[in-house]
Amino acid sequence: MTEVLIAIPTYRRTKGLARLLEAIACLDTRAQVRVLVADNDADGREGMALVQGLVAYRWPIEVILVAERGIAQARNALIDHALAQSSSAFVAMLDDDEWPSSGWLDCFLRAARMTGADALHGAVLPEFEVRPGAWVRHCQGLMALRRRTGPVTMIHGTSNVLLRRTFLERVPMPCFDPSFALTGGEDKDFFARLRRLGARFAWADEAVVHAHVPASRSSVRWALQRAYRVGNSDMRVFLKYERGLLPRIREAIKIAGVIVMAPVMALLYAPLPAWRLAPVCRLWRAAGKLAALFGAHYQEYAVVHGG
Repeated sequence: MTEVLIAIPTYRRTKGLARLLEAIACLDTRAQVRVLVADNDADGREGMALVQGLVAYRWPIEVILVAERGIAQARNALIDHALAQSSSAFVAMLDDDEWPSSGWLDCFLRAARMTGADALHGAVLPEFEVRPGAWVRHCQGLMALRRRTGPVTMIHGTSNVLLRRTFLERVPMPCFDPSFALTGGEDKDFFARLRRLGARFAWADEAVVHAHVPASRSSVRWALQRAYRVGNSDMRVFLKYERGLLPRIREAIKIAGVIVMAPVMALLYAPLPAWRLAPVCRLWRAAGKLAALFGAHYQEYAVVHGG
């Protein structure tokens, strides 16, 4: 029987964490499951209190406190604990605003067997508290994440992933760069490191999780902020690994191309509700990249959305 540790970082989202733990308890799986929660709120410790107050939970569950604030710090604590304190063959990561479908885990494991991948990403379906317009279909952080199951060249996020232990043990610690503590991008950096170490990636579209999107995120303003942040953190990762002059020139040309073409595309797409915001998001993403070039880091996760 395959052993899987489900790792969950949490920060002041007790409703979301409770919903997630309930869904994990209802999984239809043949795997041997363990659950590990990392509470990143050293003051309130609400996530810790929730887990410690559970009675007769279906799976073995443990909670640890991560005093240093930061999503990278919480993820590092989860990985460190998983490798040191468990024998699980896989580590799955879910966020505290998500919940998996009942067959999620076995679909992941089936895709892992089929592809032999070291890291896999599953589908993420947004569930909106307030339904936004059609423009969300092309906005990062709001659109559904789906693609065909099978090998892929790269994955970029940890919102719904399955990681093979044997490969994790090869990764120099810390797995997630602490300098991305509140900015996001620690996951993009992590997978960039894995690729450089020779990791094989795959997509598992049947491994579905749902993600709660609060009203505070269902807005054009937030979509543009997310585009800016993604560009900002992507550029930081790019600068970290691409030292040569030629790659930097190519990236500069891409940014310049977006700045020139985005206003034109915005006018062309204005009559199309599903597309009208896409070029504006590209422009904001380019702005985030330029800001990173000058040392500005946007701390998106200093603000908590949802409960």
